[in-house]
Amino acid sequence: MRLILGSQSPRRKEILGFFAIPFVQIPSAFDEESVAFHGDPEKYALELSQKKAQEIARRFPDDAILTADTVVFFEGKIYNKPKDEEEAIMMKRTLSGKWHKVFTAVTVQKNNVVYSKCEETKILFNPLTDEQIRLYHCSCSYLDKAGGYAIQGTGSILVSRIDGCYYNVMGLPVNTVKELLGEVGIDLWSHLKPF
Repeated sequence: MRLILGSQSPRRKEILGFFAIPFVQIPSAFDEESVAFHGDPEKYALELSQKKAQEIARRFPDDAILTADTVVFFEGKIYNKPKDEEEAIMMKRTLSGKWHKVFTAVTVQKNNVVYSKCEETKILFNPLTDEQIRLYHCSCSYLDKAGGYAIQGTGSILVSRIDGCYYNVMGLPVNTVKELLGEVGIDLWSHLKPF
């Protein structure tokens, strides 16, 4: 049974690569803009991850498919990937010095059977000046990330506290992935890399 990681994210590839499990990375062609947000970030993320899996399953019906979708949520609003630097600056100004939530929904699909779960992590940003935000933007790629930031690398300087799974914020919560892959007979414990 082949495992497909249905994502173009290098972070998700890196996290799944912690394990000695063979997989291929094939991004979904599903149009994320076609899903409207109706106030529930968990349902929204779950729908996106499931639709991504369904699109790939139509092309590769015999494979196990793993997809995920990460959203940043604050005061009733979703912060997806920013369209440009101006929007990314506004996002960080809004989140500066405040707690927000990151939801990552994970879906595993095999033989038209779908298993999904959503993980939630709370993040407290440091107070940020516009100059600090611009310095951060000079240090990394930010337009391809929900909320316009990454928690890893130089993004660590943005974060004061974290309550929940770190890898959830990176885009692939390991324990959730372990649980859902187990539903289709893939045991991550048997794929630990030797020391």
